[in-house]
Amino acid sequence: MNILIIDTATEACSVALEVNEQVFNRFEVCPQQHSQRILPMIDEVLTEADVTLQNLDYLAFGRGPGSFTGVRIATGVLQGLALGTGHKVVGISTLAAMAQQAYVQNKSELVTAAIDARMSEVYFGQYQLQQNVMTLIGEEQVIPPEEALVLLSGHLEMAGVGTGWQAYPVLNGVSKVEVLTRVLYPNAVYMLPLAKALIADGHAVEVEDIQPVYLRDKVTWKKLPGRE
Repeated sequence: MNILIIDTATEACSVALEVNEQVFNRFEVCPQQHSQRILPMIDEVLTEADVTLQNLDYLAFGRGPGSFTGVRIATGVLQGLALGTGHKVVGISTLAAMAQQAYVQNKSELVTAAIDARMSEVYFGQYQLQQNVMTLIGEEQVIPPEEALVLLSGHLEMAGVGTGWQAYPVLNGVSKVEVLTRVLYPNAVYMLPLAKALIADGHAVEVEDIQPVYLRDKVTWKKLPGRE
């Protein structure tokens, strides 16, 4: 399976390409530069792998949650790539991507992801390992850190990832959470196993059916012309 994944949902910008079981990737923390960096990063990995977009089978993107602008950039770029190639696409949770990184790097099988959502809230999700991919427990949500603290109280020891732990020190009052400070942002390379699992389960869709995830109800996304 040959697949390209992009993510611009947070302060980080990343691209991952798997071709013939070889992985090529780029990752940068570059706030407010995503629109300038994402296309060059895509070109870099395609050149390094010596392939074109037409050689790929699928495209994927970090669907959120994250900043409205960041998620919108990735969605727009993916739309352009998919319309030009006809490839089917999958959206990957940014929270799940960080949980997957915690599993790969730290062997953590129970992970809570919390991204600073501003406005005194966090994007929050809890994940458990199932068949080598981190799988959502419950639902992803945007909540005050005090509510997240309540949800944490009923679980066993786990790892914590994301910027929410540093942004809201109240979360650090849970002694059973090992905060992995090196896993602050989603990285497209850790979306690869999640994307392949979704594709295997039949979740790849046409580009007009992609659904960005903002979690805040007051944020809306305008679909492609004619698809409103």
